Amino acid sequence: MGINIVAPGTSMALIHDAENQVERAELDASRVPQHVAVIMDGNGRWAAQRGLPRQEGHRRGVEAVRRCVQAAGELGIGYLTLYAFSSENWRRPMTEITVLISLLKHYIRSDLDALAKANVRIRIIGSREGVSADILGLIDECETRTRDNTGLTLIVAFNYGGRQEIARAARHLVQRVMAGELTPQAIDERVFADALDTRGIPDPDLVIRTSGEKRVSNFLPWQSAYAEYVFLDDLWPDFDKTILTRAVTEYAGRERRFGGLGRAKTA
Repeated sequence: MGINIVAPGTSMALIHDAENQVERAELDASRVPQHVAVIMDGNGRWAAQRGLPRQEGHRRGVEAVRRCVQAAGELGIGYLTLYAFSSENWRRPMTEITVLISLLKHYIRSDLDALAKANVRIRIIGSREGVSADILGLIDECETRTRDNTGLTLIVAFNYGGRQEIARAARHLVQRVMAGELTPQAIDERVFADALDTRGIPDPDLVIRTSGEKRVSNFLPWQSAYAEYVFLDDLWPDFDKTILTRAVTEYAGRERRFGGLGRAKTA
């Protein structure tokens, strides 16, 4: 059993920073993914297992978001995308939709100052068509206030669907062609990617899904073409730095080939 010896007067912040440096060194900084995307799943099941209403599961899920954002920064992850509300979520009962939207607005209002001070840059992706004016105002405030920050980029996928995003990009490019700004022959993968919501953001290296489900649910289909997937049995409200570290460690142990043969192995 290890014993921590702390010099008198040493601040807890310094101790915490030292622990983070050790943890990152153990992971090997060169193997930490630059961009991690997370499908946050299991709030309802977490609540049901405890005999609690679903809204309590969603509330605890917001606490997990806070832990995840902090842990991502501590592990040296540059980009974190969270699937907060899908375009398909509008099919849920209106009472649950109201809770989800209310929690999202509360999170932004209560945490925006802290995120801005922590040098976090916020991007919101997804369709803004039909979104209420108050939410659009919050989206604009988040992106404007943190635009010049240089730390972790937090991407929140709200009213997002991957197929819908691709269709929007296609319509945008068709309009550019019709306007004479672009020729069909000029449309390649790079041009198409620049028409997506995620333009300027590197593709995810690692996609995590919690709750034991093993499907991608229309989440970043174009961007995740070569991502590594880690499916966890943990329910989202339980998510913390330990769980994120476990997923990143699994990713770090894999060999990414991008369609090639990978590194030659020696005996």
